[in-house]
Amino acid sequence: MQYIKPTIKILSRLLAIFICLYLPACSADTIYRSKDAQGRVTYSDAPTPDAKPIRLPTPIQRSLHQVTKVLDGDTIVLKKGERVRLLGINAPEIESRYRDGEPGGMAAKEWLQKKLQGRNVSLEYDWQKQDHYERLLAHLHLSNGEHLNLMLVEKGLAMVNLLPPNLRYADAMIRAQQRAERQKLGIWSLPDYKPRPLTQISQKSRGWQRFLGTPVSLKRTKRYSRLIFNSKIDIRIDNDNLALFPALESYLHKPLEIRGWVSRRNDHYSILIHHPSALVLR
Repeated sequence: MQYIKPTIKILSRLLAIFICLYLPACSADTIYRSKDAQGRVTYSDAPTPDAKPIRLPTPIQRSLHQVTKVLDGDTIVLKKGERVRLLGINAPEIESRYRDGEPGGMAAKEWLQKKLQGRNVSLEYDWQKQDHYERLLAHLHLSNGEHLNLMLVEKGLAMVNLLPPNLRYADAMIRAQQRAERQKLGIWSLPDYKPRPLTQISQKSRGWQRFLGTPVSLKRTKRYSRLIFNSKIDIRIDNDNLALFPALESYLHKPLEIRGWVSRRNDHYSILIHHPSALVLR
C-alpha cells in the first residue's frame, strides 16, 4: 500500500522566511511565484500573468471553549450554541431522523463524549474558520496536550478527510491512519469498509467507501481533471487542487484504492477527490 506524495513539496516555513527577507512587506497570506524566459524565479505579493499563487502558513489561532453536546464523532456544540466540525477527519454517521447510522458511528461518538465530559476544549483554526453550513472548523486540543482529531484517527474511529486549503497536521493524520489500518483498529476491522471493485458501484452506494480500480485514461476540462476507469465511472479532481498531486499520468494503468463518496448523474458515477491521500497505490 502506497500513498503517492506530491512531487512538489512546498517547505512553507523556509519559504515564508525567504519572502519576508526579500519582499518589502510580509502581511499578505498569498504570494506569487513566476519564472521569466531565462528561467529566473521571482516572488511578489502582487499577481502577474502566469504567476502561481503560494499560500503562506497561517499563525496558530486557538481559543478555549466549553462543550455542551457531542452530536457525533466529528461534530460538537459549544456553550454559546455554535457547532464545530472537526477538521481533517470524517467519522461514520449515527442514526437520526435524517439518515441511517453507519457501522462505527456510535463508537466514535461515545469515545468523544467521554474525552470531553466536564472539560474545556481548545479550538485551533486553519485557513477557513467556517464551512458553508456556518459551522466552525477546528482541531480540538485538551489541556493535557491531546489532539482529539488525531486520536480519533489513531484509534480507527474516524478516517482522514483532508479538504484544501485546511491541511494543518495533514502528514501526522495520514501516518496515524496508516498505523490504524495496519493494526486493523476500529473501522479498519469492519467488513462494511473493506475495499470493493469499482464495478460494484451502484445507486445504493452510500457514505464514505473504498473502491479498487485501474484508471485507463485522463480527461481535462476547465474545472476538473478526471481519471477515467470505464465509460460510466471516473474520479475527478478540482484543477485548483492539482498542485497537491503528482502528475495525474502517474496513476494511469496502475491499481488504485479510491476513498470517498460516490455521486451519481443519470447512469454515470463519479468520486470527487480533494487530496492525494484518498488515492492509494495497491
